[in-house]
Amino acid sequence: MDKLIGILICFAIAVPSYFFGKLFPVVGGAVISILIGMIIALFWNNKGKAAAGIKFTSKYVLQAAVVLLGFGMNLSVVLQTGKQSLPVILSTITASLLIAFVLCKIMKIPGNISTLIGVGSSICGGSAIAATAPVIDADDGEVAQAISVIFFFNVLAAILFPVFGKLIGFSTADGEAFGIFAGTAVNDTSSVTAAAATWDGMWNLGTQTLDKAVTVKLTRTLAIIPITLVLAMFRASKARKDGTQTKGFSLKRALPLFVLFFLIASVITTIALSLGMSKSIFTPLKELSKFFIIMAMGAIGLNSNIFQLLKSSGKPIILGAACWIGITAVSLLMQNIMGLW
Repeated sequence: MDKLIGILICFAIAVPSYFFGKLFPVVGGAVISILIGMIIALFWNNKGKAAAGIKFTSKYVLQAAVVLLGFGMNLSVVLQTGKQSLPVILSTITASLLIAFVLCKIMKIPGNISTLIGVGSSICGGSAIAATAPVIDADDGEVAQAISVIFFFNVLAAILFPVFGKLIGFSTADGEAFGIFAGTAVNDTSSVTAAAATWDGMWNLGTQTLDKAVTVKLTRTLAIIPITLVLAMFRASKARKDGTQTKGFSLKRALPLFVLFFLIASVITTIALSLGMSKSIFTPLKELSKFFIIMAMGAIGLNSNIFQLLKSSGKPIILGAACWIGITAVSLLMQNIMGLW
């Protein structure tokens, strides 16, 4: 019963956040939810009986959201798109992770925050952070900080990239080049959608750019699987060297179950769609995934200190900016080399 109280509080925060997120997609429900949670936390220090449920939501509901995210993945479409966009995607992911690693060492930024920002910038914003946080044992404050940094650059990208695309000479006759750019250089799905839809609206392209950008983004999302597996293996190896893990390395222990379930969900979706089932069948599960992420972000906000977050955000913002600029530059360079732009 104590756990239920905390879960219901997080649910109560998530409901209005979800609908406001629909009204303001550039901001998104996850950011609204985490902000509401932080504001409530200013006046509610002792969570009492609700604490267990809040902790459960921030960890296990978040993992459930990642599993349900798999029902939005059609692996056949991802593989088709990957033939064209995979070199760009791999290059941008590599650039972001290298930048995060180097700046973590140079600027002495905590490892978990650097990892979350690097992964969130390179793969898919909040969803990647949601998948990575349990693997590296990131606490709620670290997740909140990473989400805040990613959100800031999401908004900048959604506003500036359509204008930037015109200035650098992307084709306005179709949405392919800008769609690949938005799908590889913008962090979160909501901002990818906003930037691509703006480009379509500017040049009367229907949904050409949006369709391309979202498909490329889904291809990027699949990188959650190898990234989380590598991070899990790295942590298991480090724990063994430090003497905090007595048993030898085990793939079963290293691979988080929720990542495996994410892959299974993707396979189920792919098979179902190949058999002629309508993709609308999976829409409720995809929406539930979004809602669970919003709910978990509310829990994380409740466990975060907004003043501490603002006080310690200087270096993470610089890291986020470096990753964002690096991804943008590499995406443009690769498209240029491949003759896509």
